[in-house]
Amino acid sequence: MGLESIQFCGSPCGEIVQKTFVHPELAADEVAVKVTHSGLCGTDLHFATTDMVLGHEAIGIVHSIGSDVSAVKVGDRVGWGYPNWTCGKCEWCLRGEDNYCPNWRIYGLADLEQGGLSSMSVRKEQWLFKIPECMSSEDAAPLMCGGSTVWTPLVNHVKPYHRVGIVGIGGLGHLAIQFAAKMGVEVVVFSATESKRGEALQLGAKEFYLTQNIDDYSALGNTKQIDRLIICTSAKLNLGLFYPILNPQAMLFPLTASDGELTVPYFATVRNGLHISGSVIATRFMQKKALEFAARNGVHVIVERFPMTLDGVQAAMARLRDGKMRYRAVLSWNNNE
Repeated sequence: MGLESIQFCGSPCGEIVQKTFVHPELAADEVAVKVTHSGLCGTDLHFATTDMVLGHEAIGIVHSIGSDVSAVKVGDRVGWGYPNWTCGKCEWCLRGEDNYCPNWRIYGLADLEQGGLSSMSVRKEQWLFKIPECMSSEDAAPLMCGGSTVWTPLVNHVKPYHRVGIVGIGGLGHLAIQFAAKMGVEVVVFSATESKRGEALQLGAKEFYLTQNIDDYSALGNTKQIDRLIICTSAKLNLGLFYPILNPQAMLFPLTASDGELTVPYFATVRNGLHISGSVIATRFMQKKALEFAARNGVHVIVERFPMTLDGVQAAMARLRDGKMRYRAVLSWNNNE
């Protein structure tokens, strides 16, 4: 007997619609998860015109498991993010970089009936993660995508002696500040919004620089050059503005999913040995470590709560689309949790 699920889906006209779906019997490597919470990410806006279940930052309780499942059991609290499956056989999987598997099944391109904005989802065991006992589901949900997105360049490319710049204080930026500060590095925030200064410092930044209406960043008063620049804003930036405050061989990481072209000053990039690197989510190993680190060090998500109802999903999507979210939306079936 299949499992019935309430689902909130995109549609060709962009309206959120509620559907009922009956999941087929579990395959041997599948896990049925009763969803309790789901975060909302900017990528969900991209798929609002696709006939699919939205949401990919979900937390829930294991309801039932397939015959070959051994990593989780019924009653476990688990979460998932963008991927549902990777092949385990390609070059990237074999060298432990399964977040770049060319054969992966990911949100928006596969398993379109298995999103987080639902009451029940069926996931492959491979990309499910147990949630630390001391971490709330409200904190855990946004860490499944937003948190892993900022964690990956920090843990892979930042040393304790680096001076790290965070550009933008929003859904990604407020998490990047916390992760970086709790790693012990010197955190500097660049923002176009003066009202966020106090919050940036409270989250762990040592310095804050207002960039609004500034055309020459060498005049910001930055006390030391930046070694790593984590770009968390979805706004199209002229990266060349930051070049005067970067150390030679600095690394820049644009993290948001945006369209258009990325342009930089050619000769200054070459002359100073600057590195511009894309980065996506985390490997399975690093996702587990991100959750452990966040739980151990008290990384908390600033959330707006919405009920997991059609009205709640529509309201959350509208607020995210309008750029008013502070800073991550979390929807839950019991909005008091």
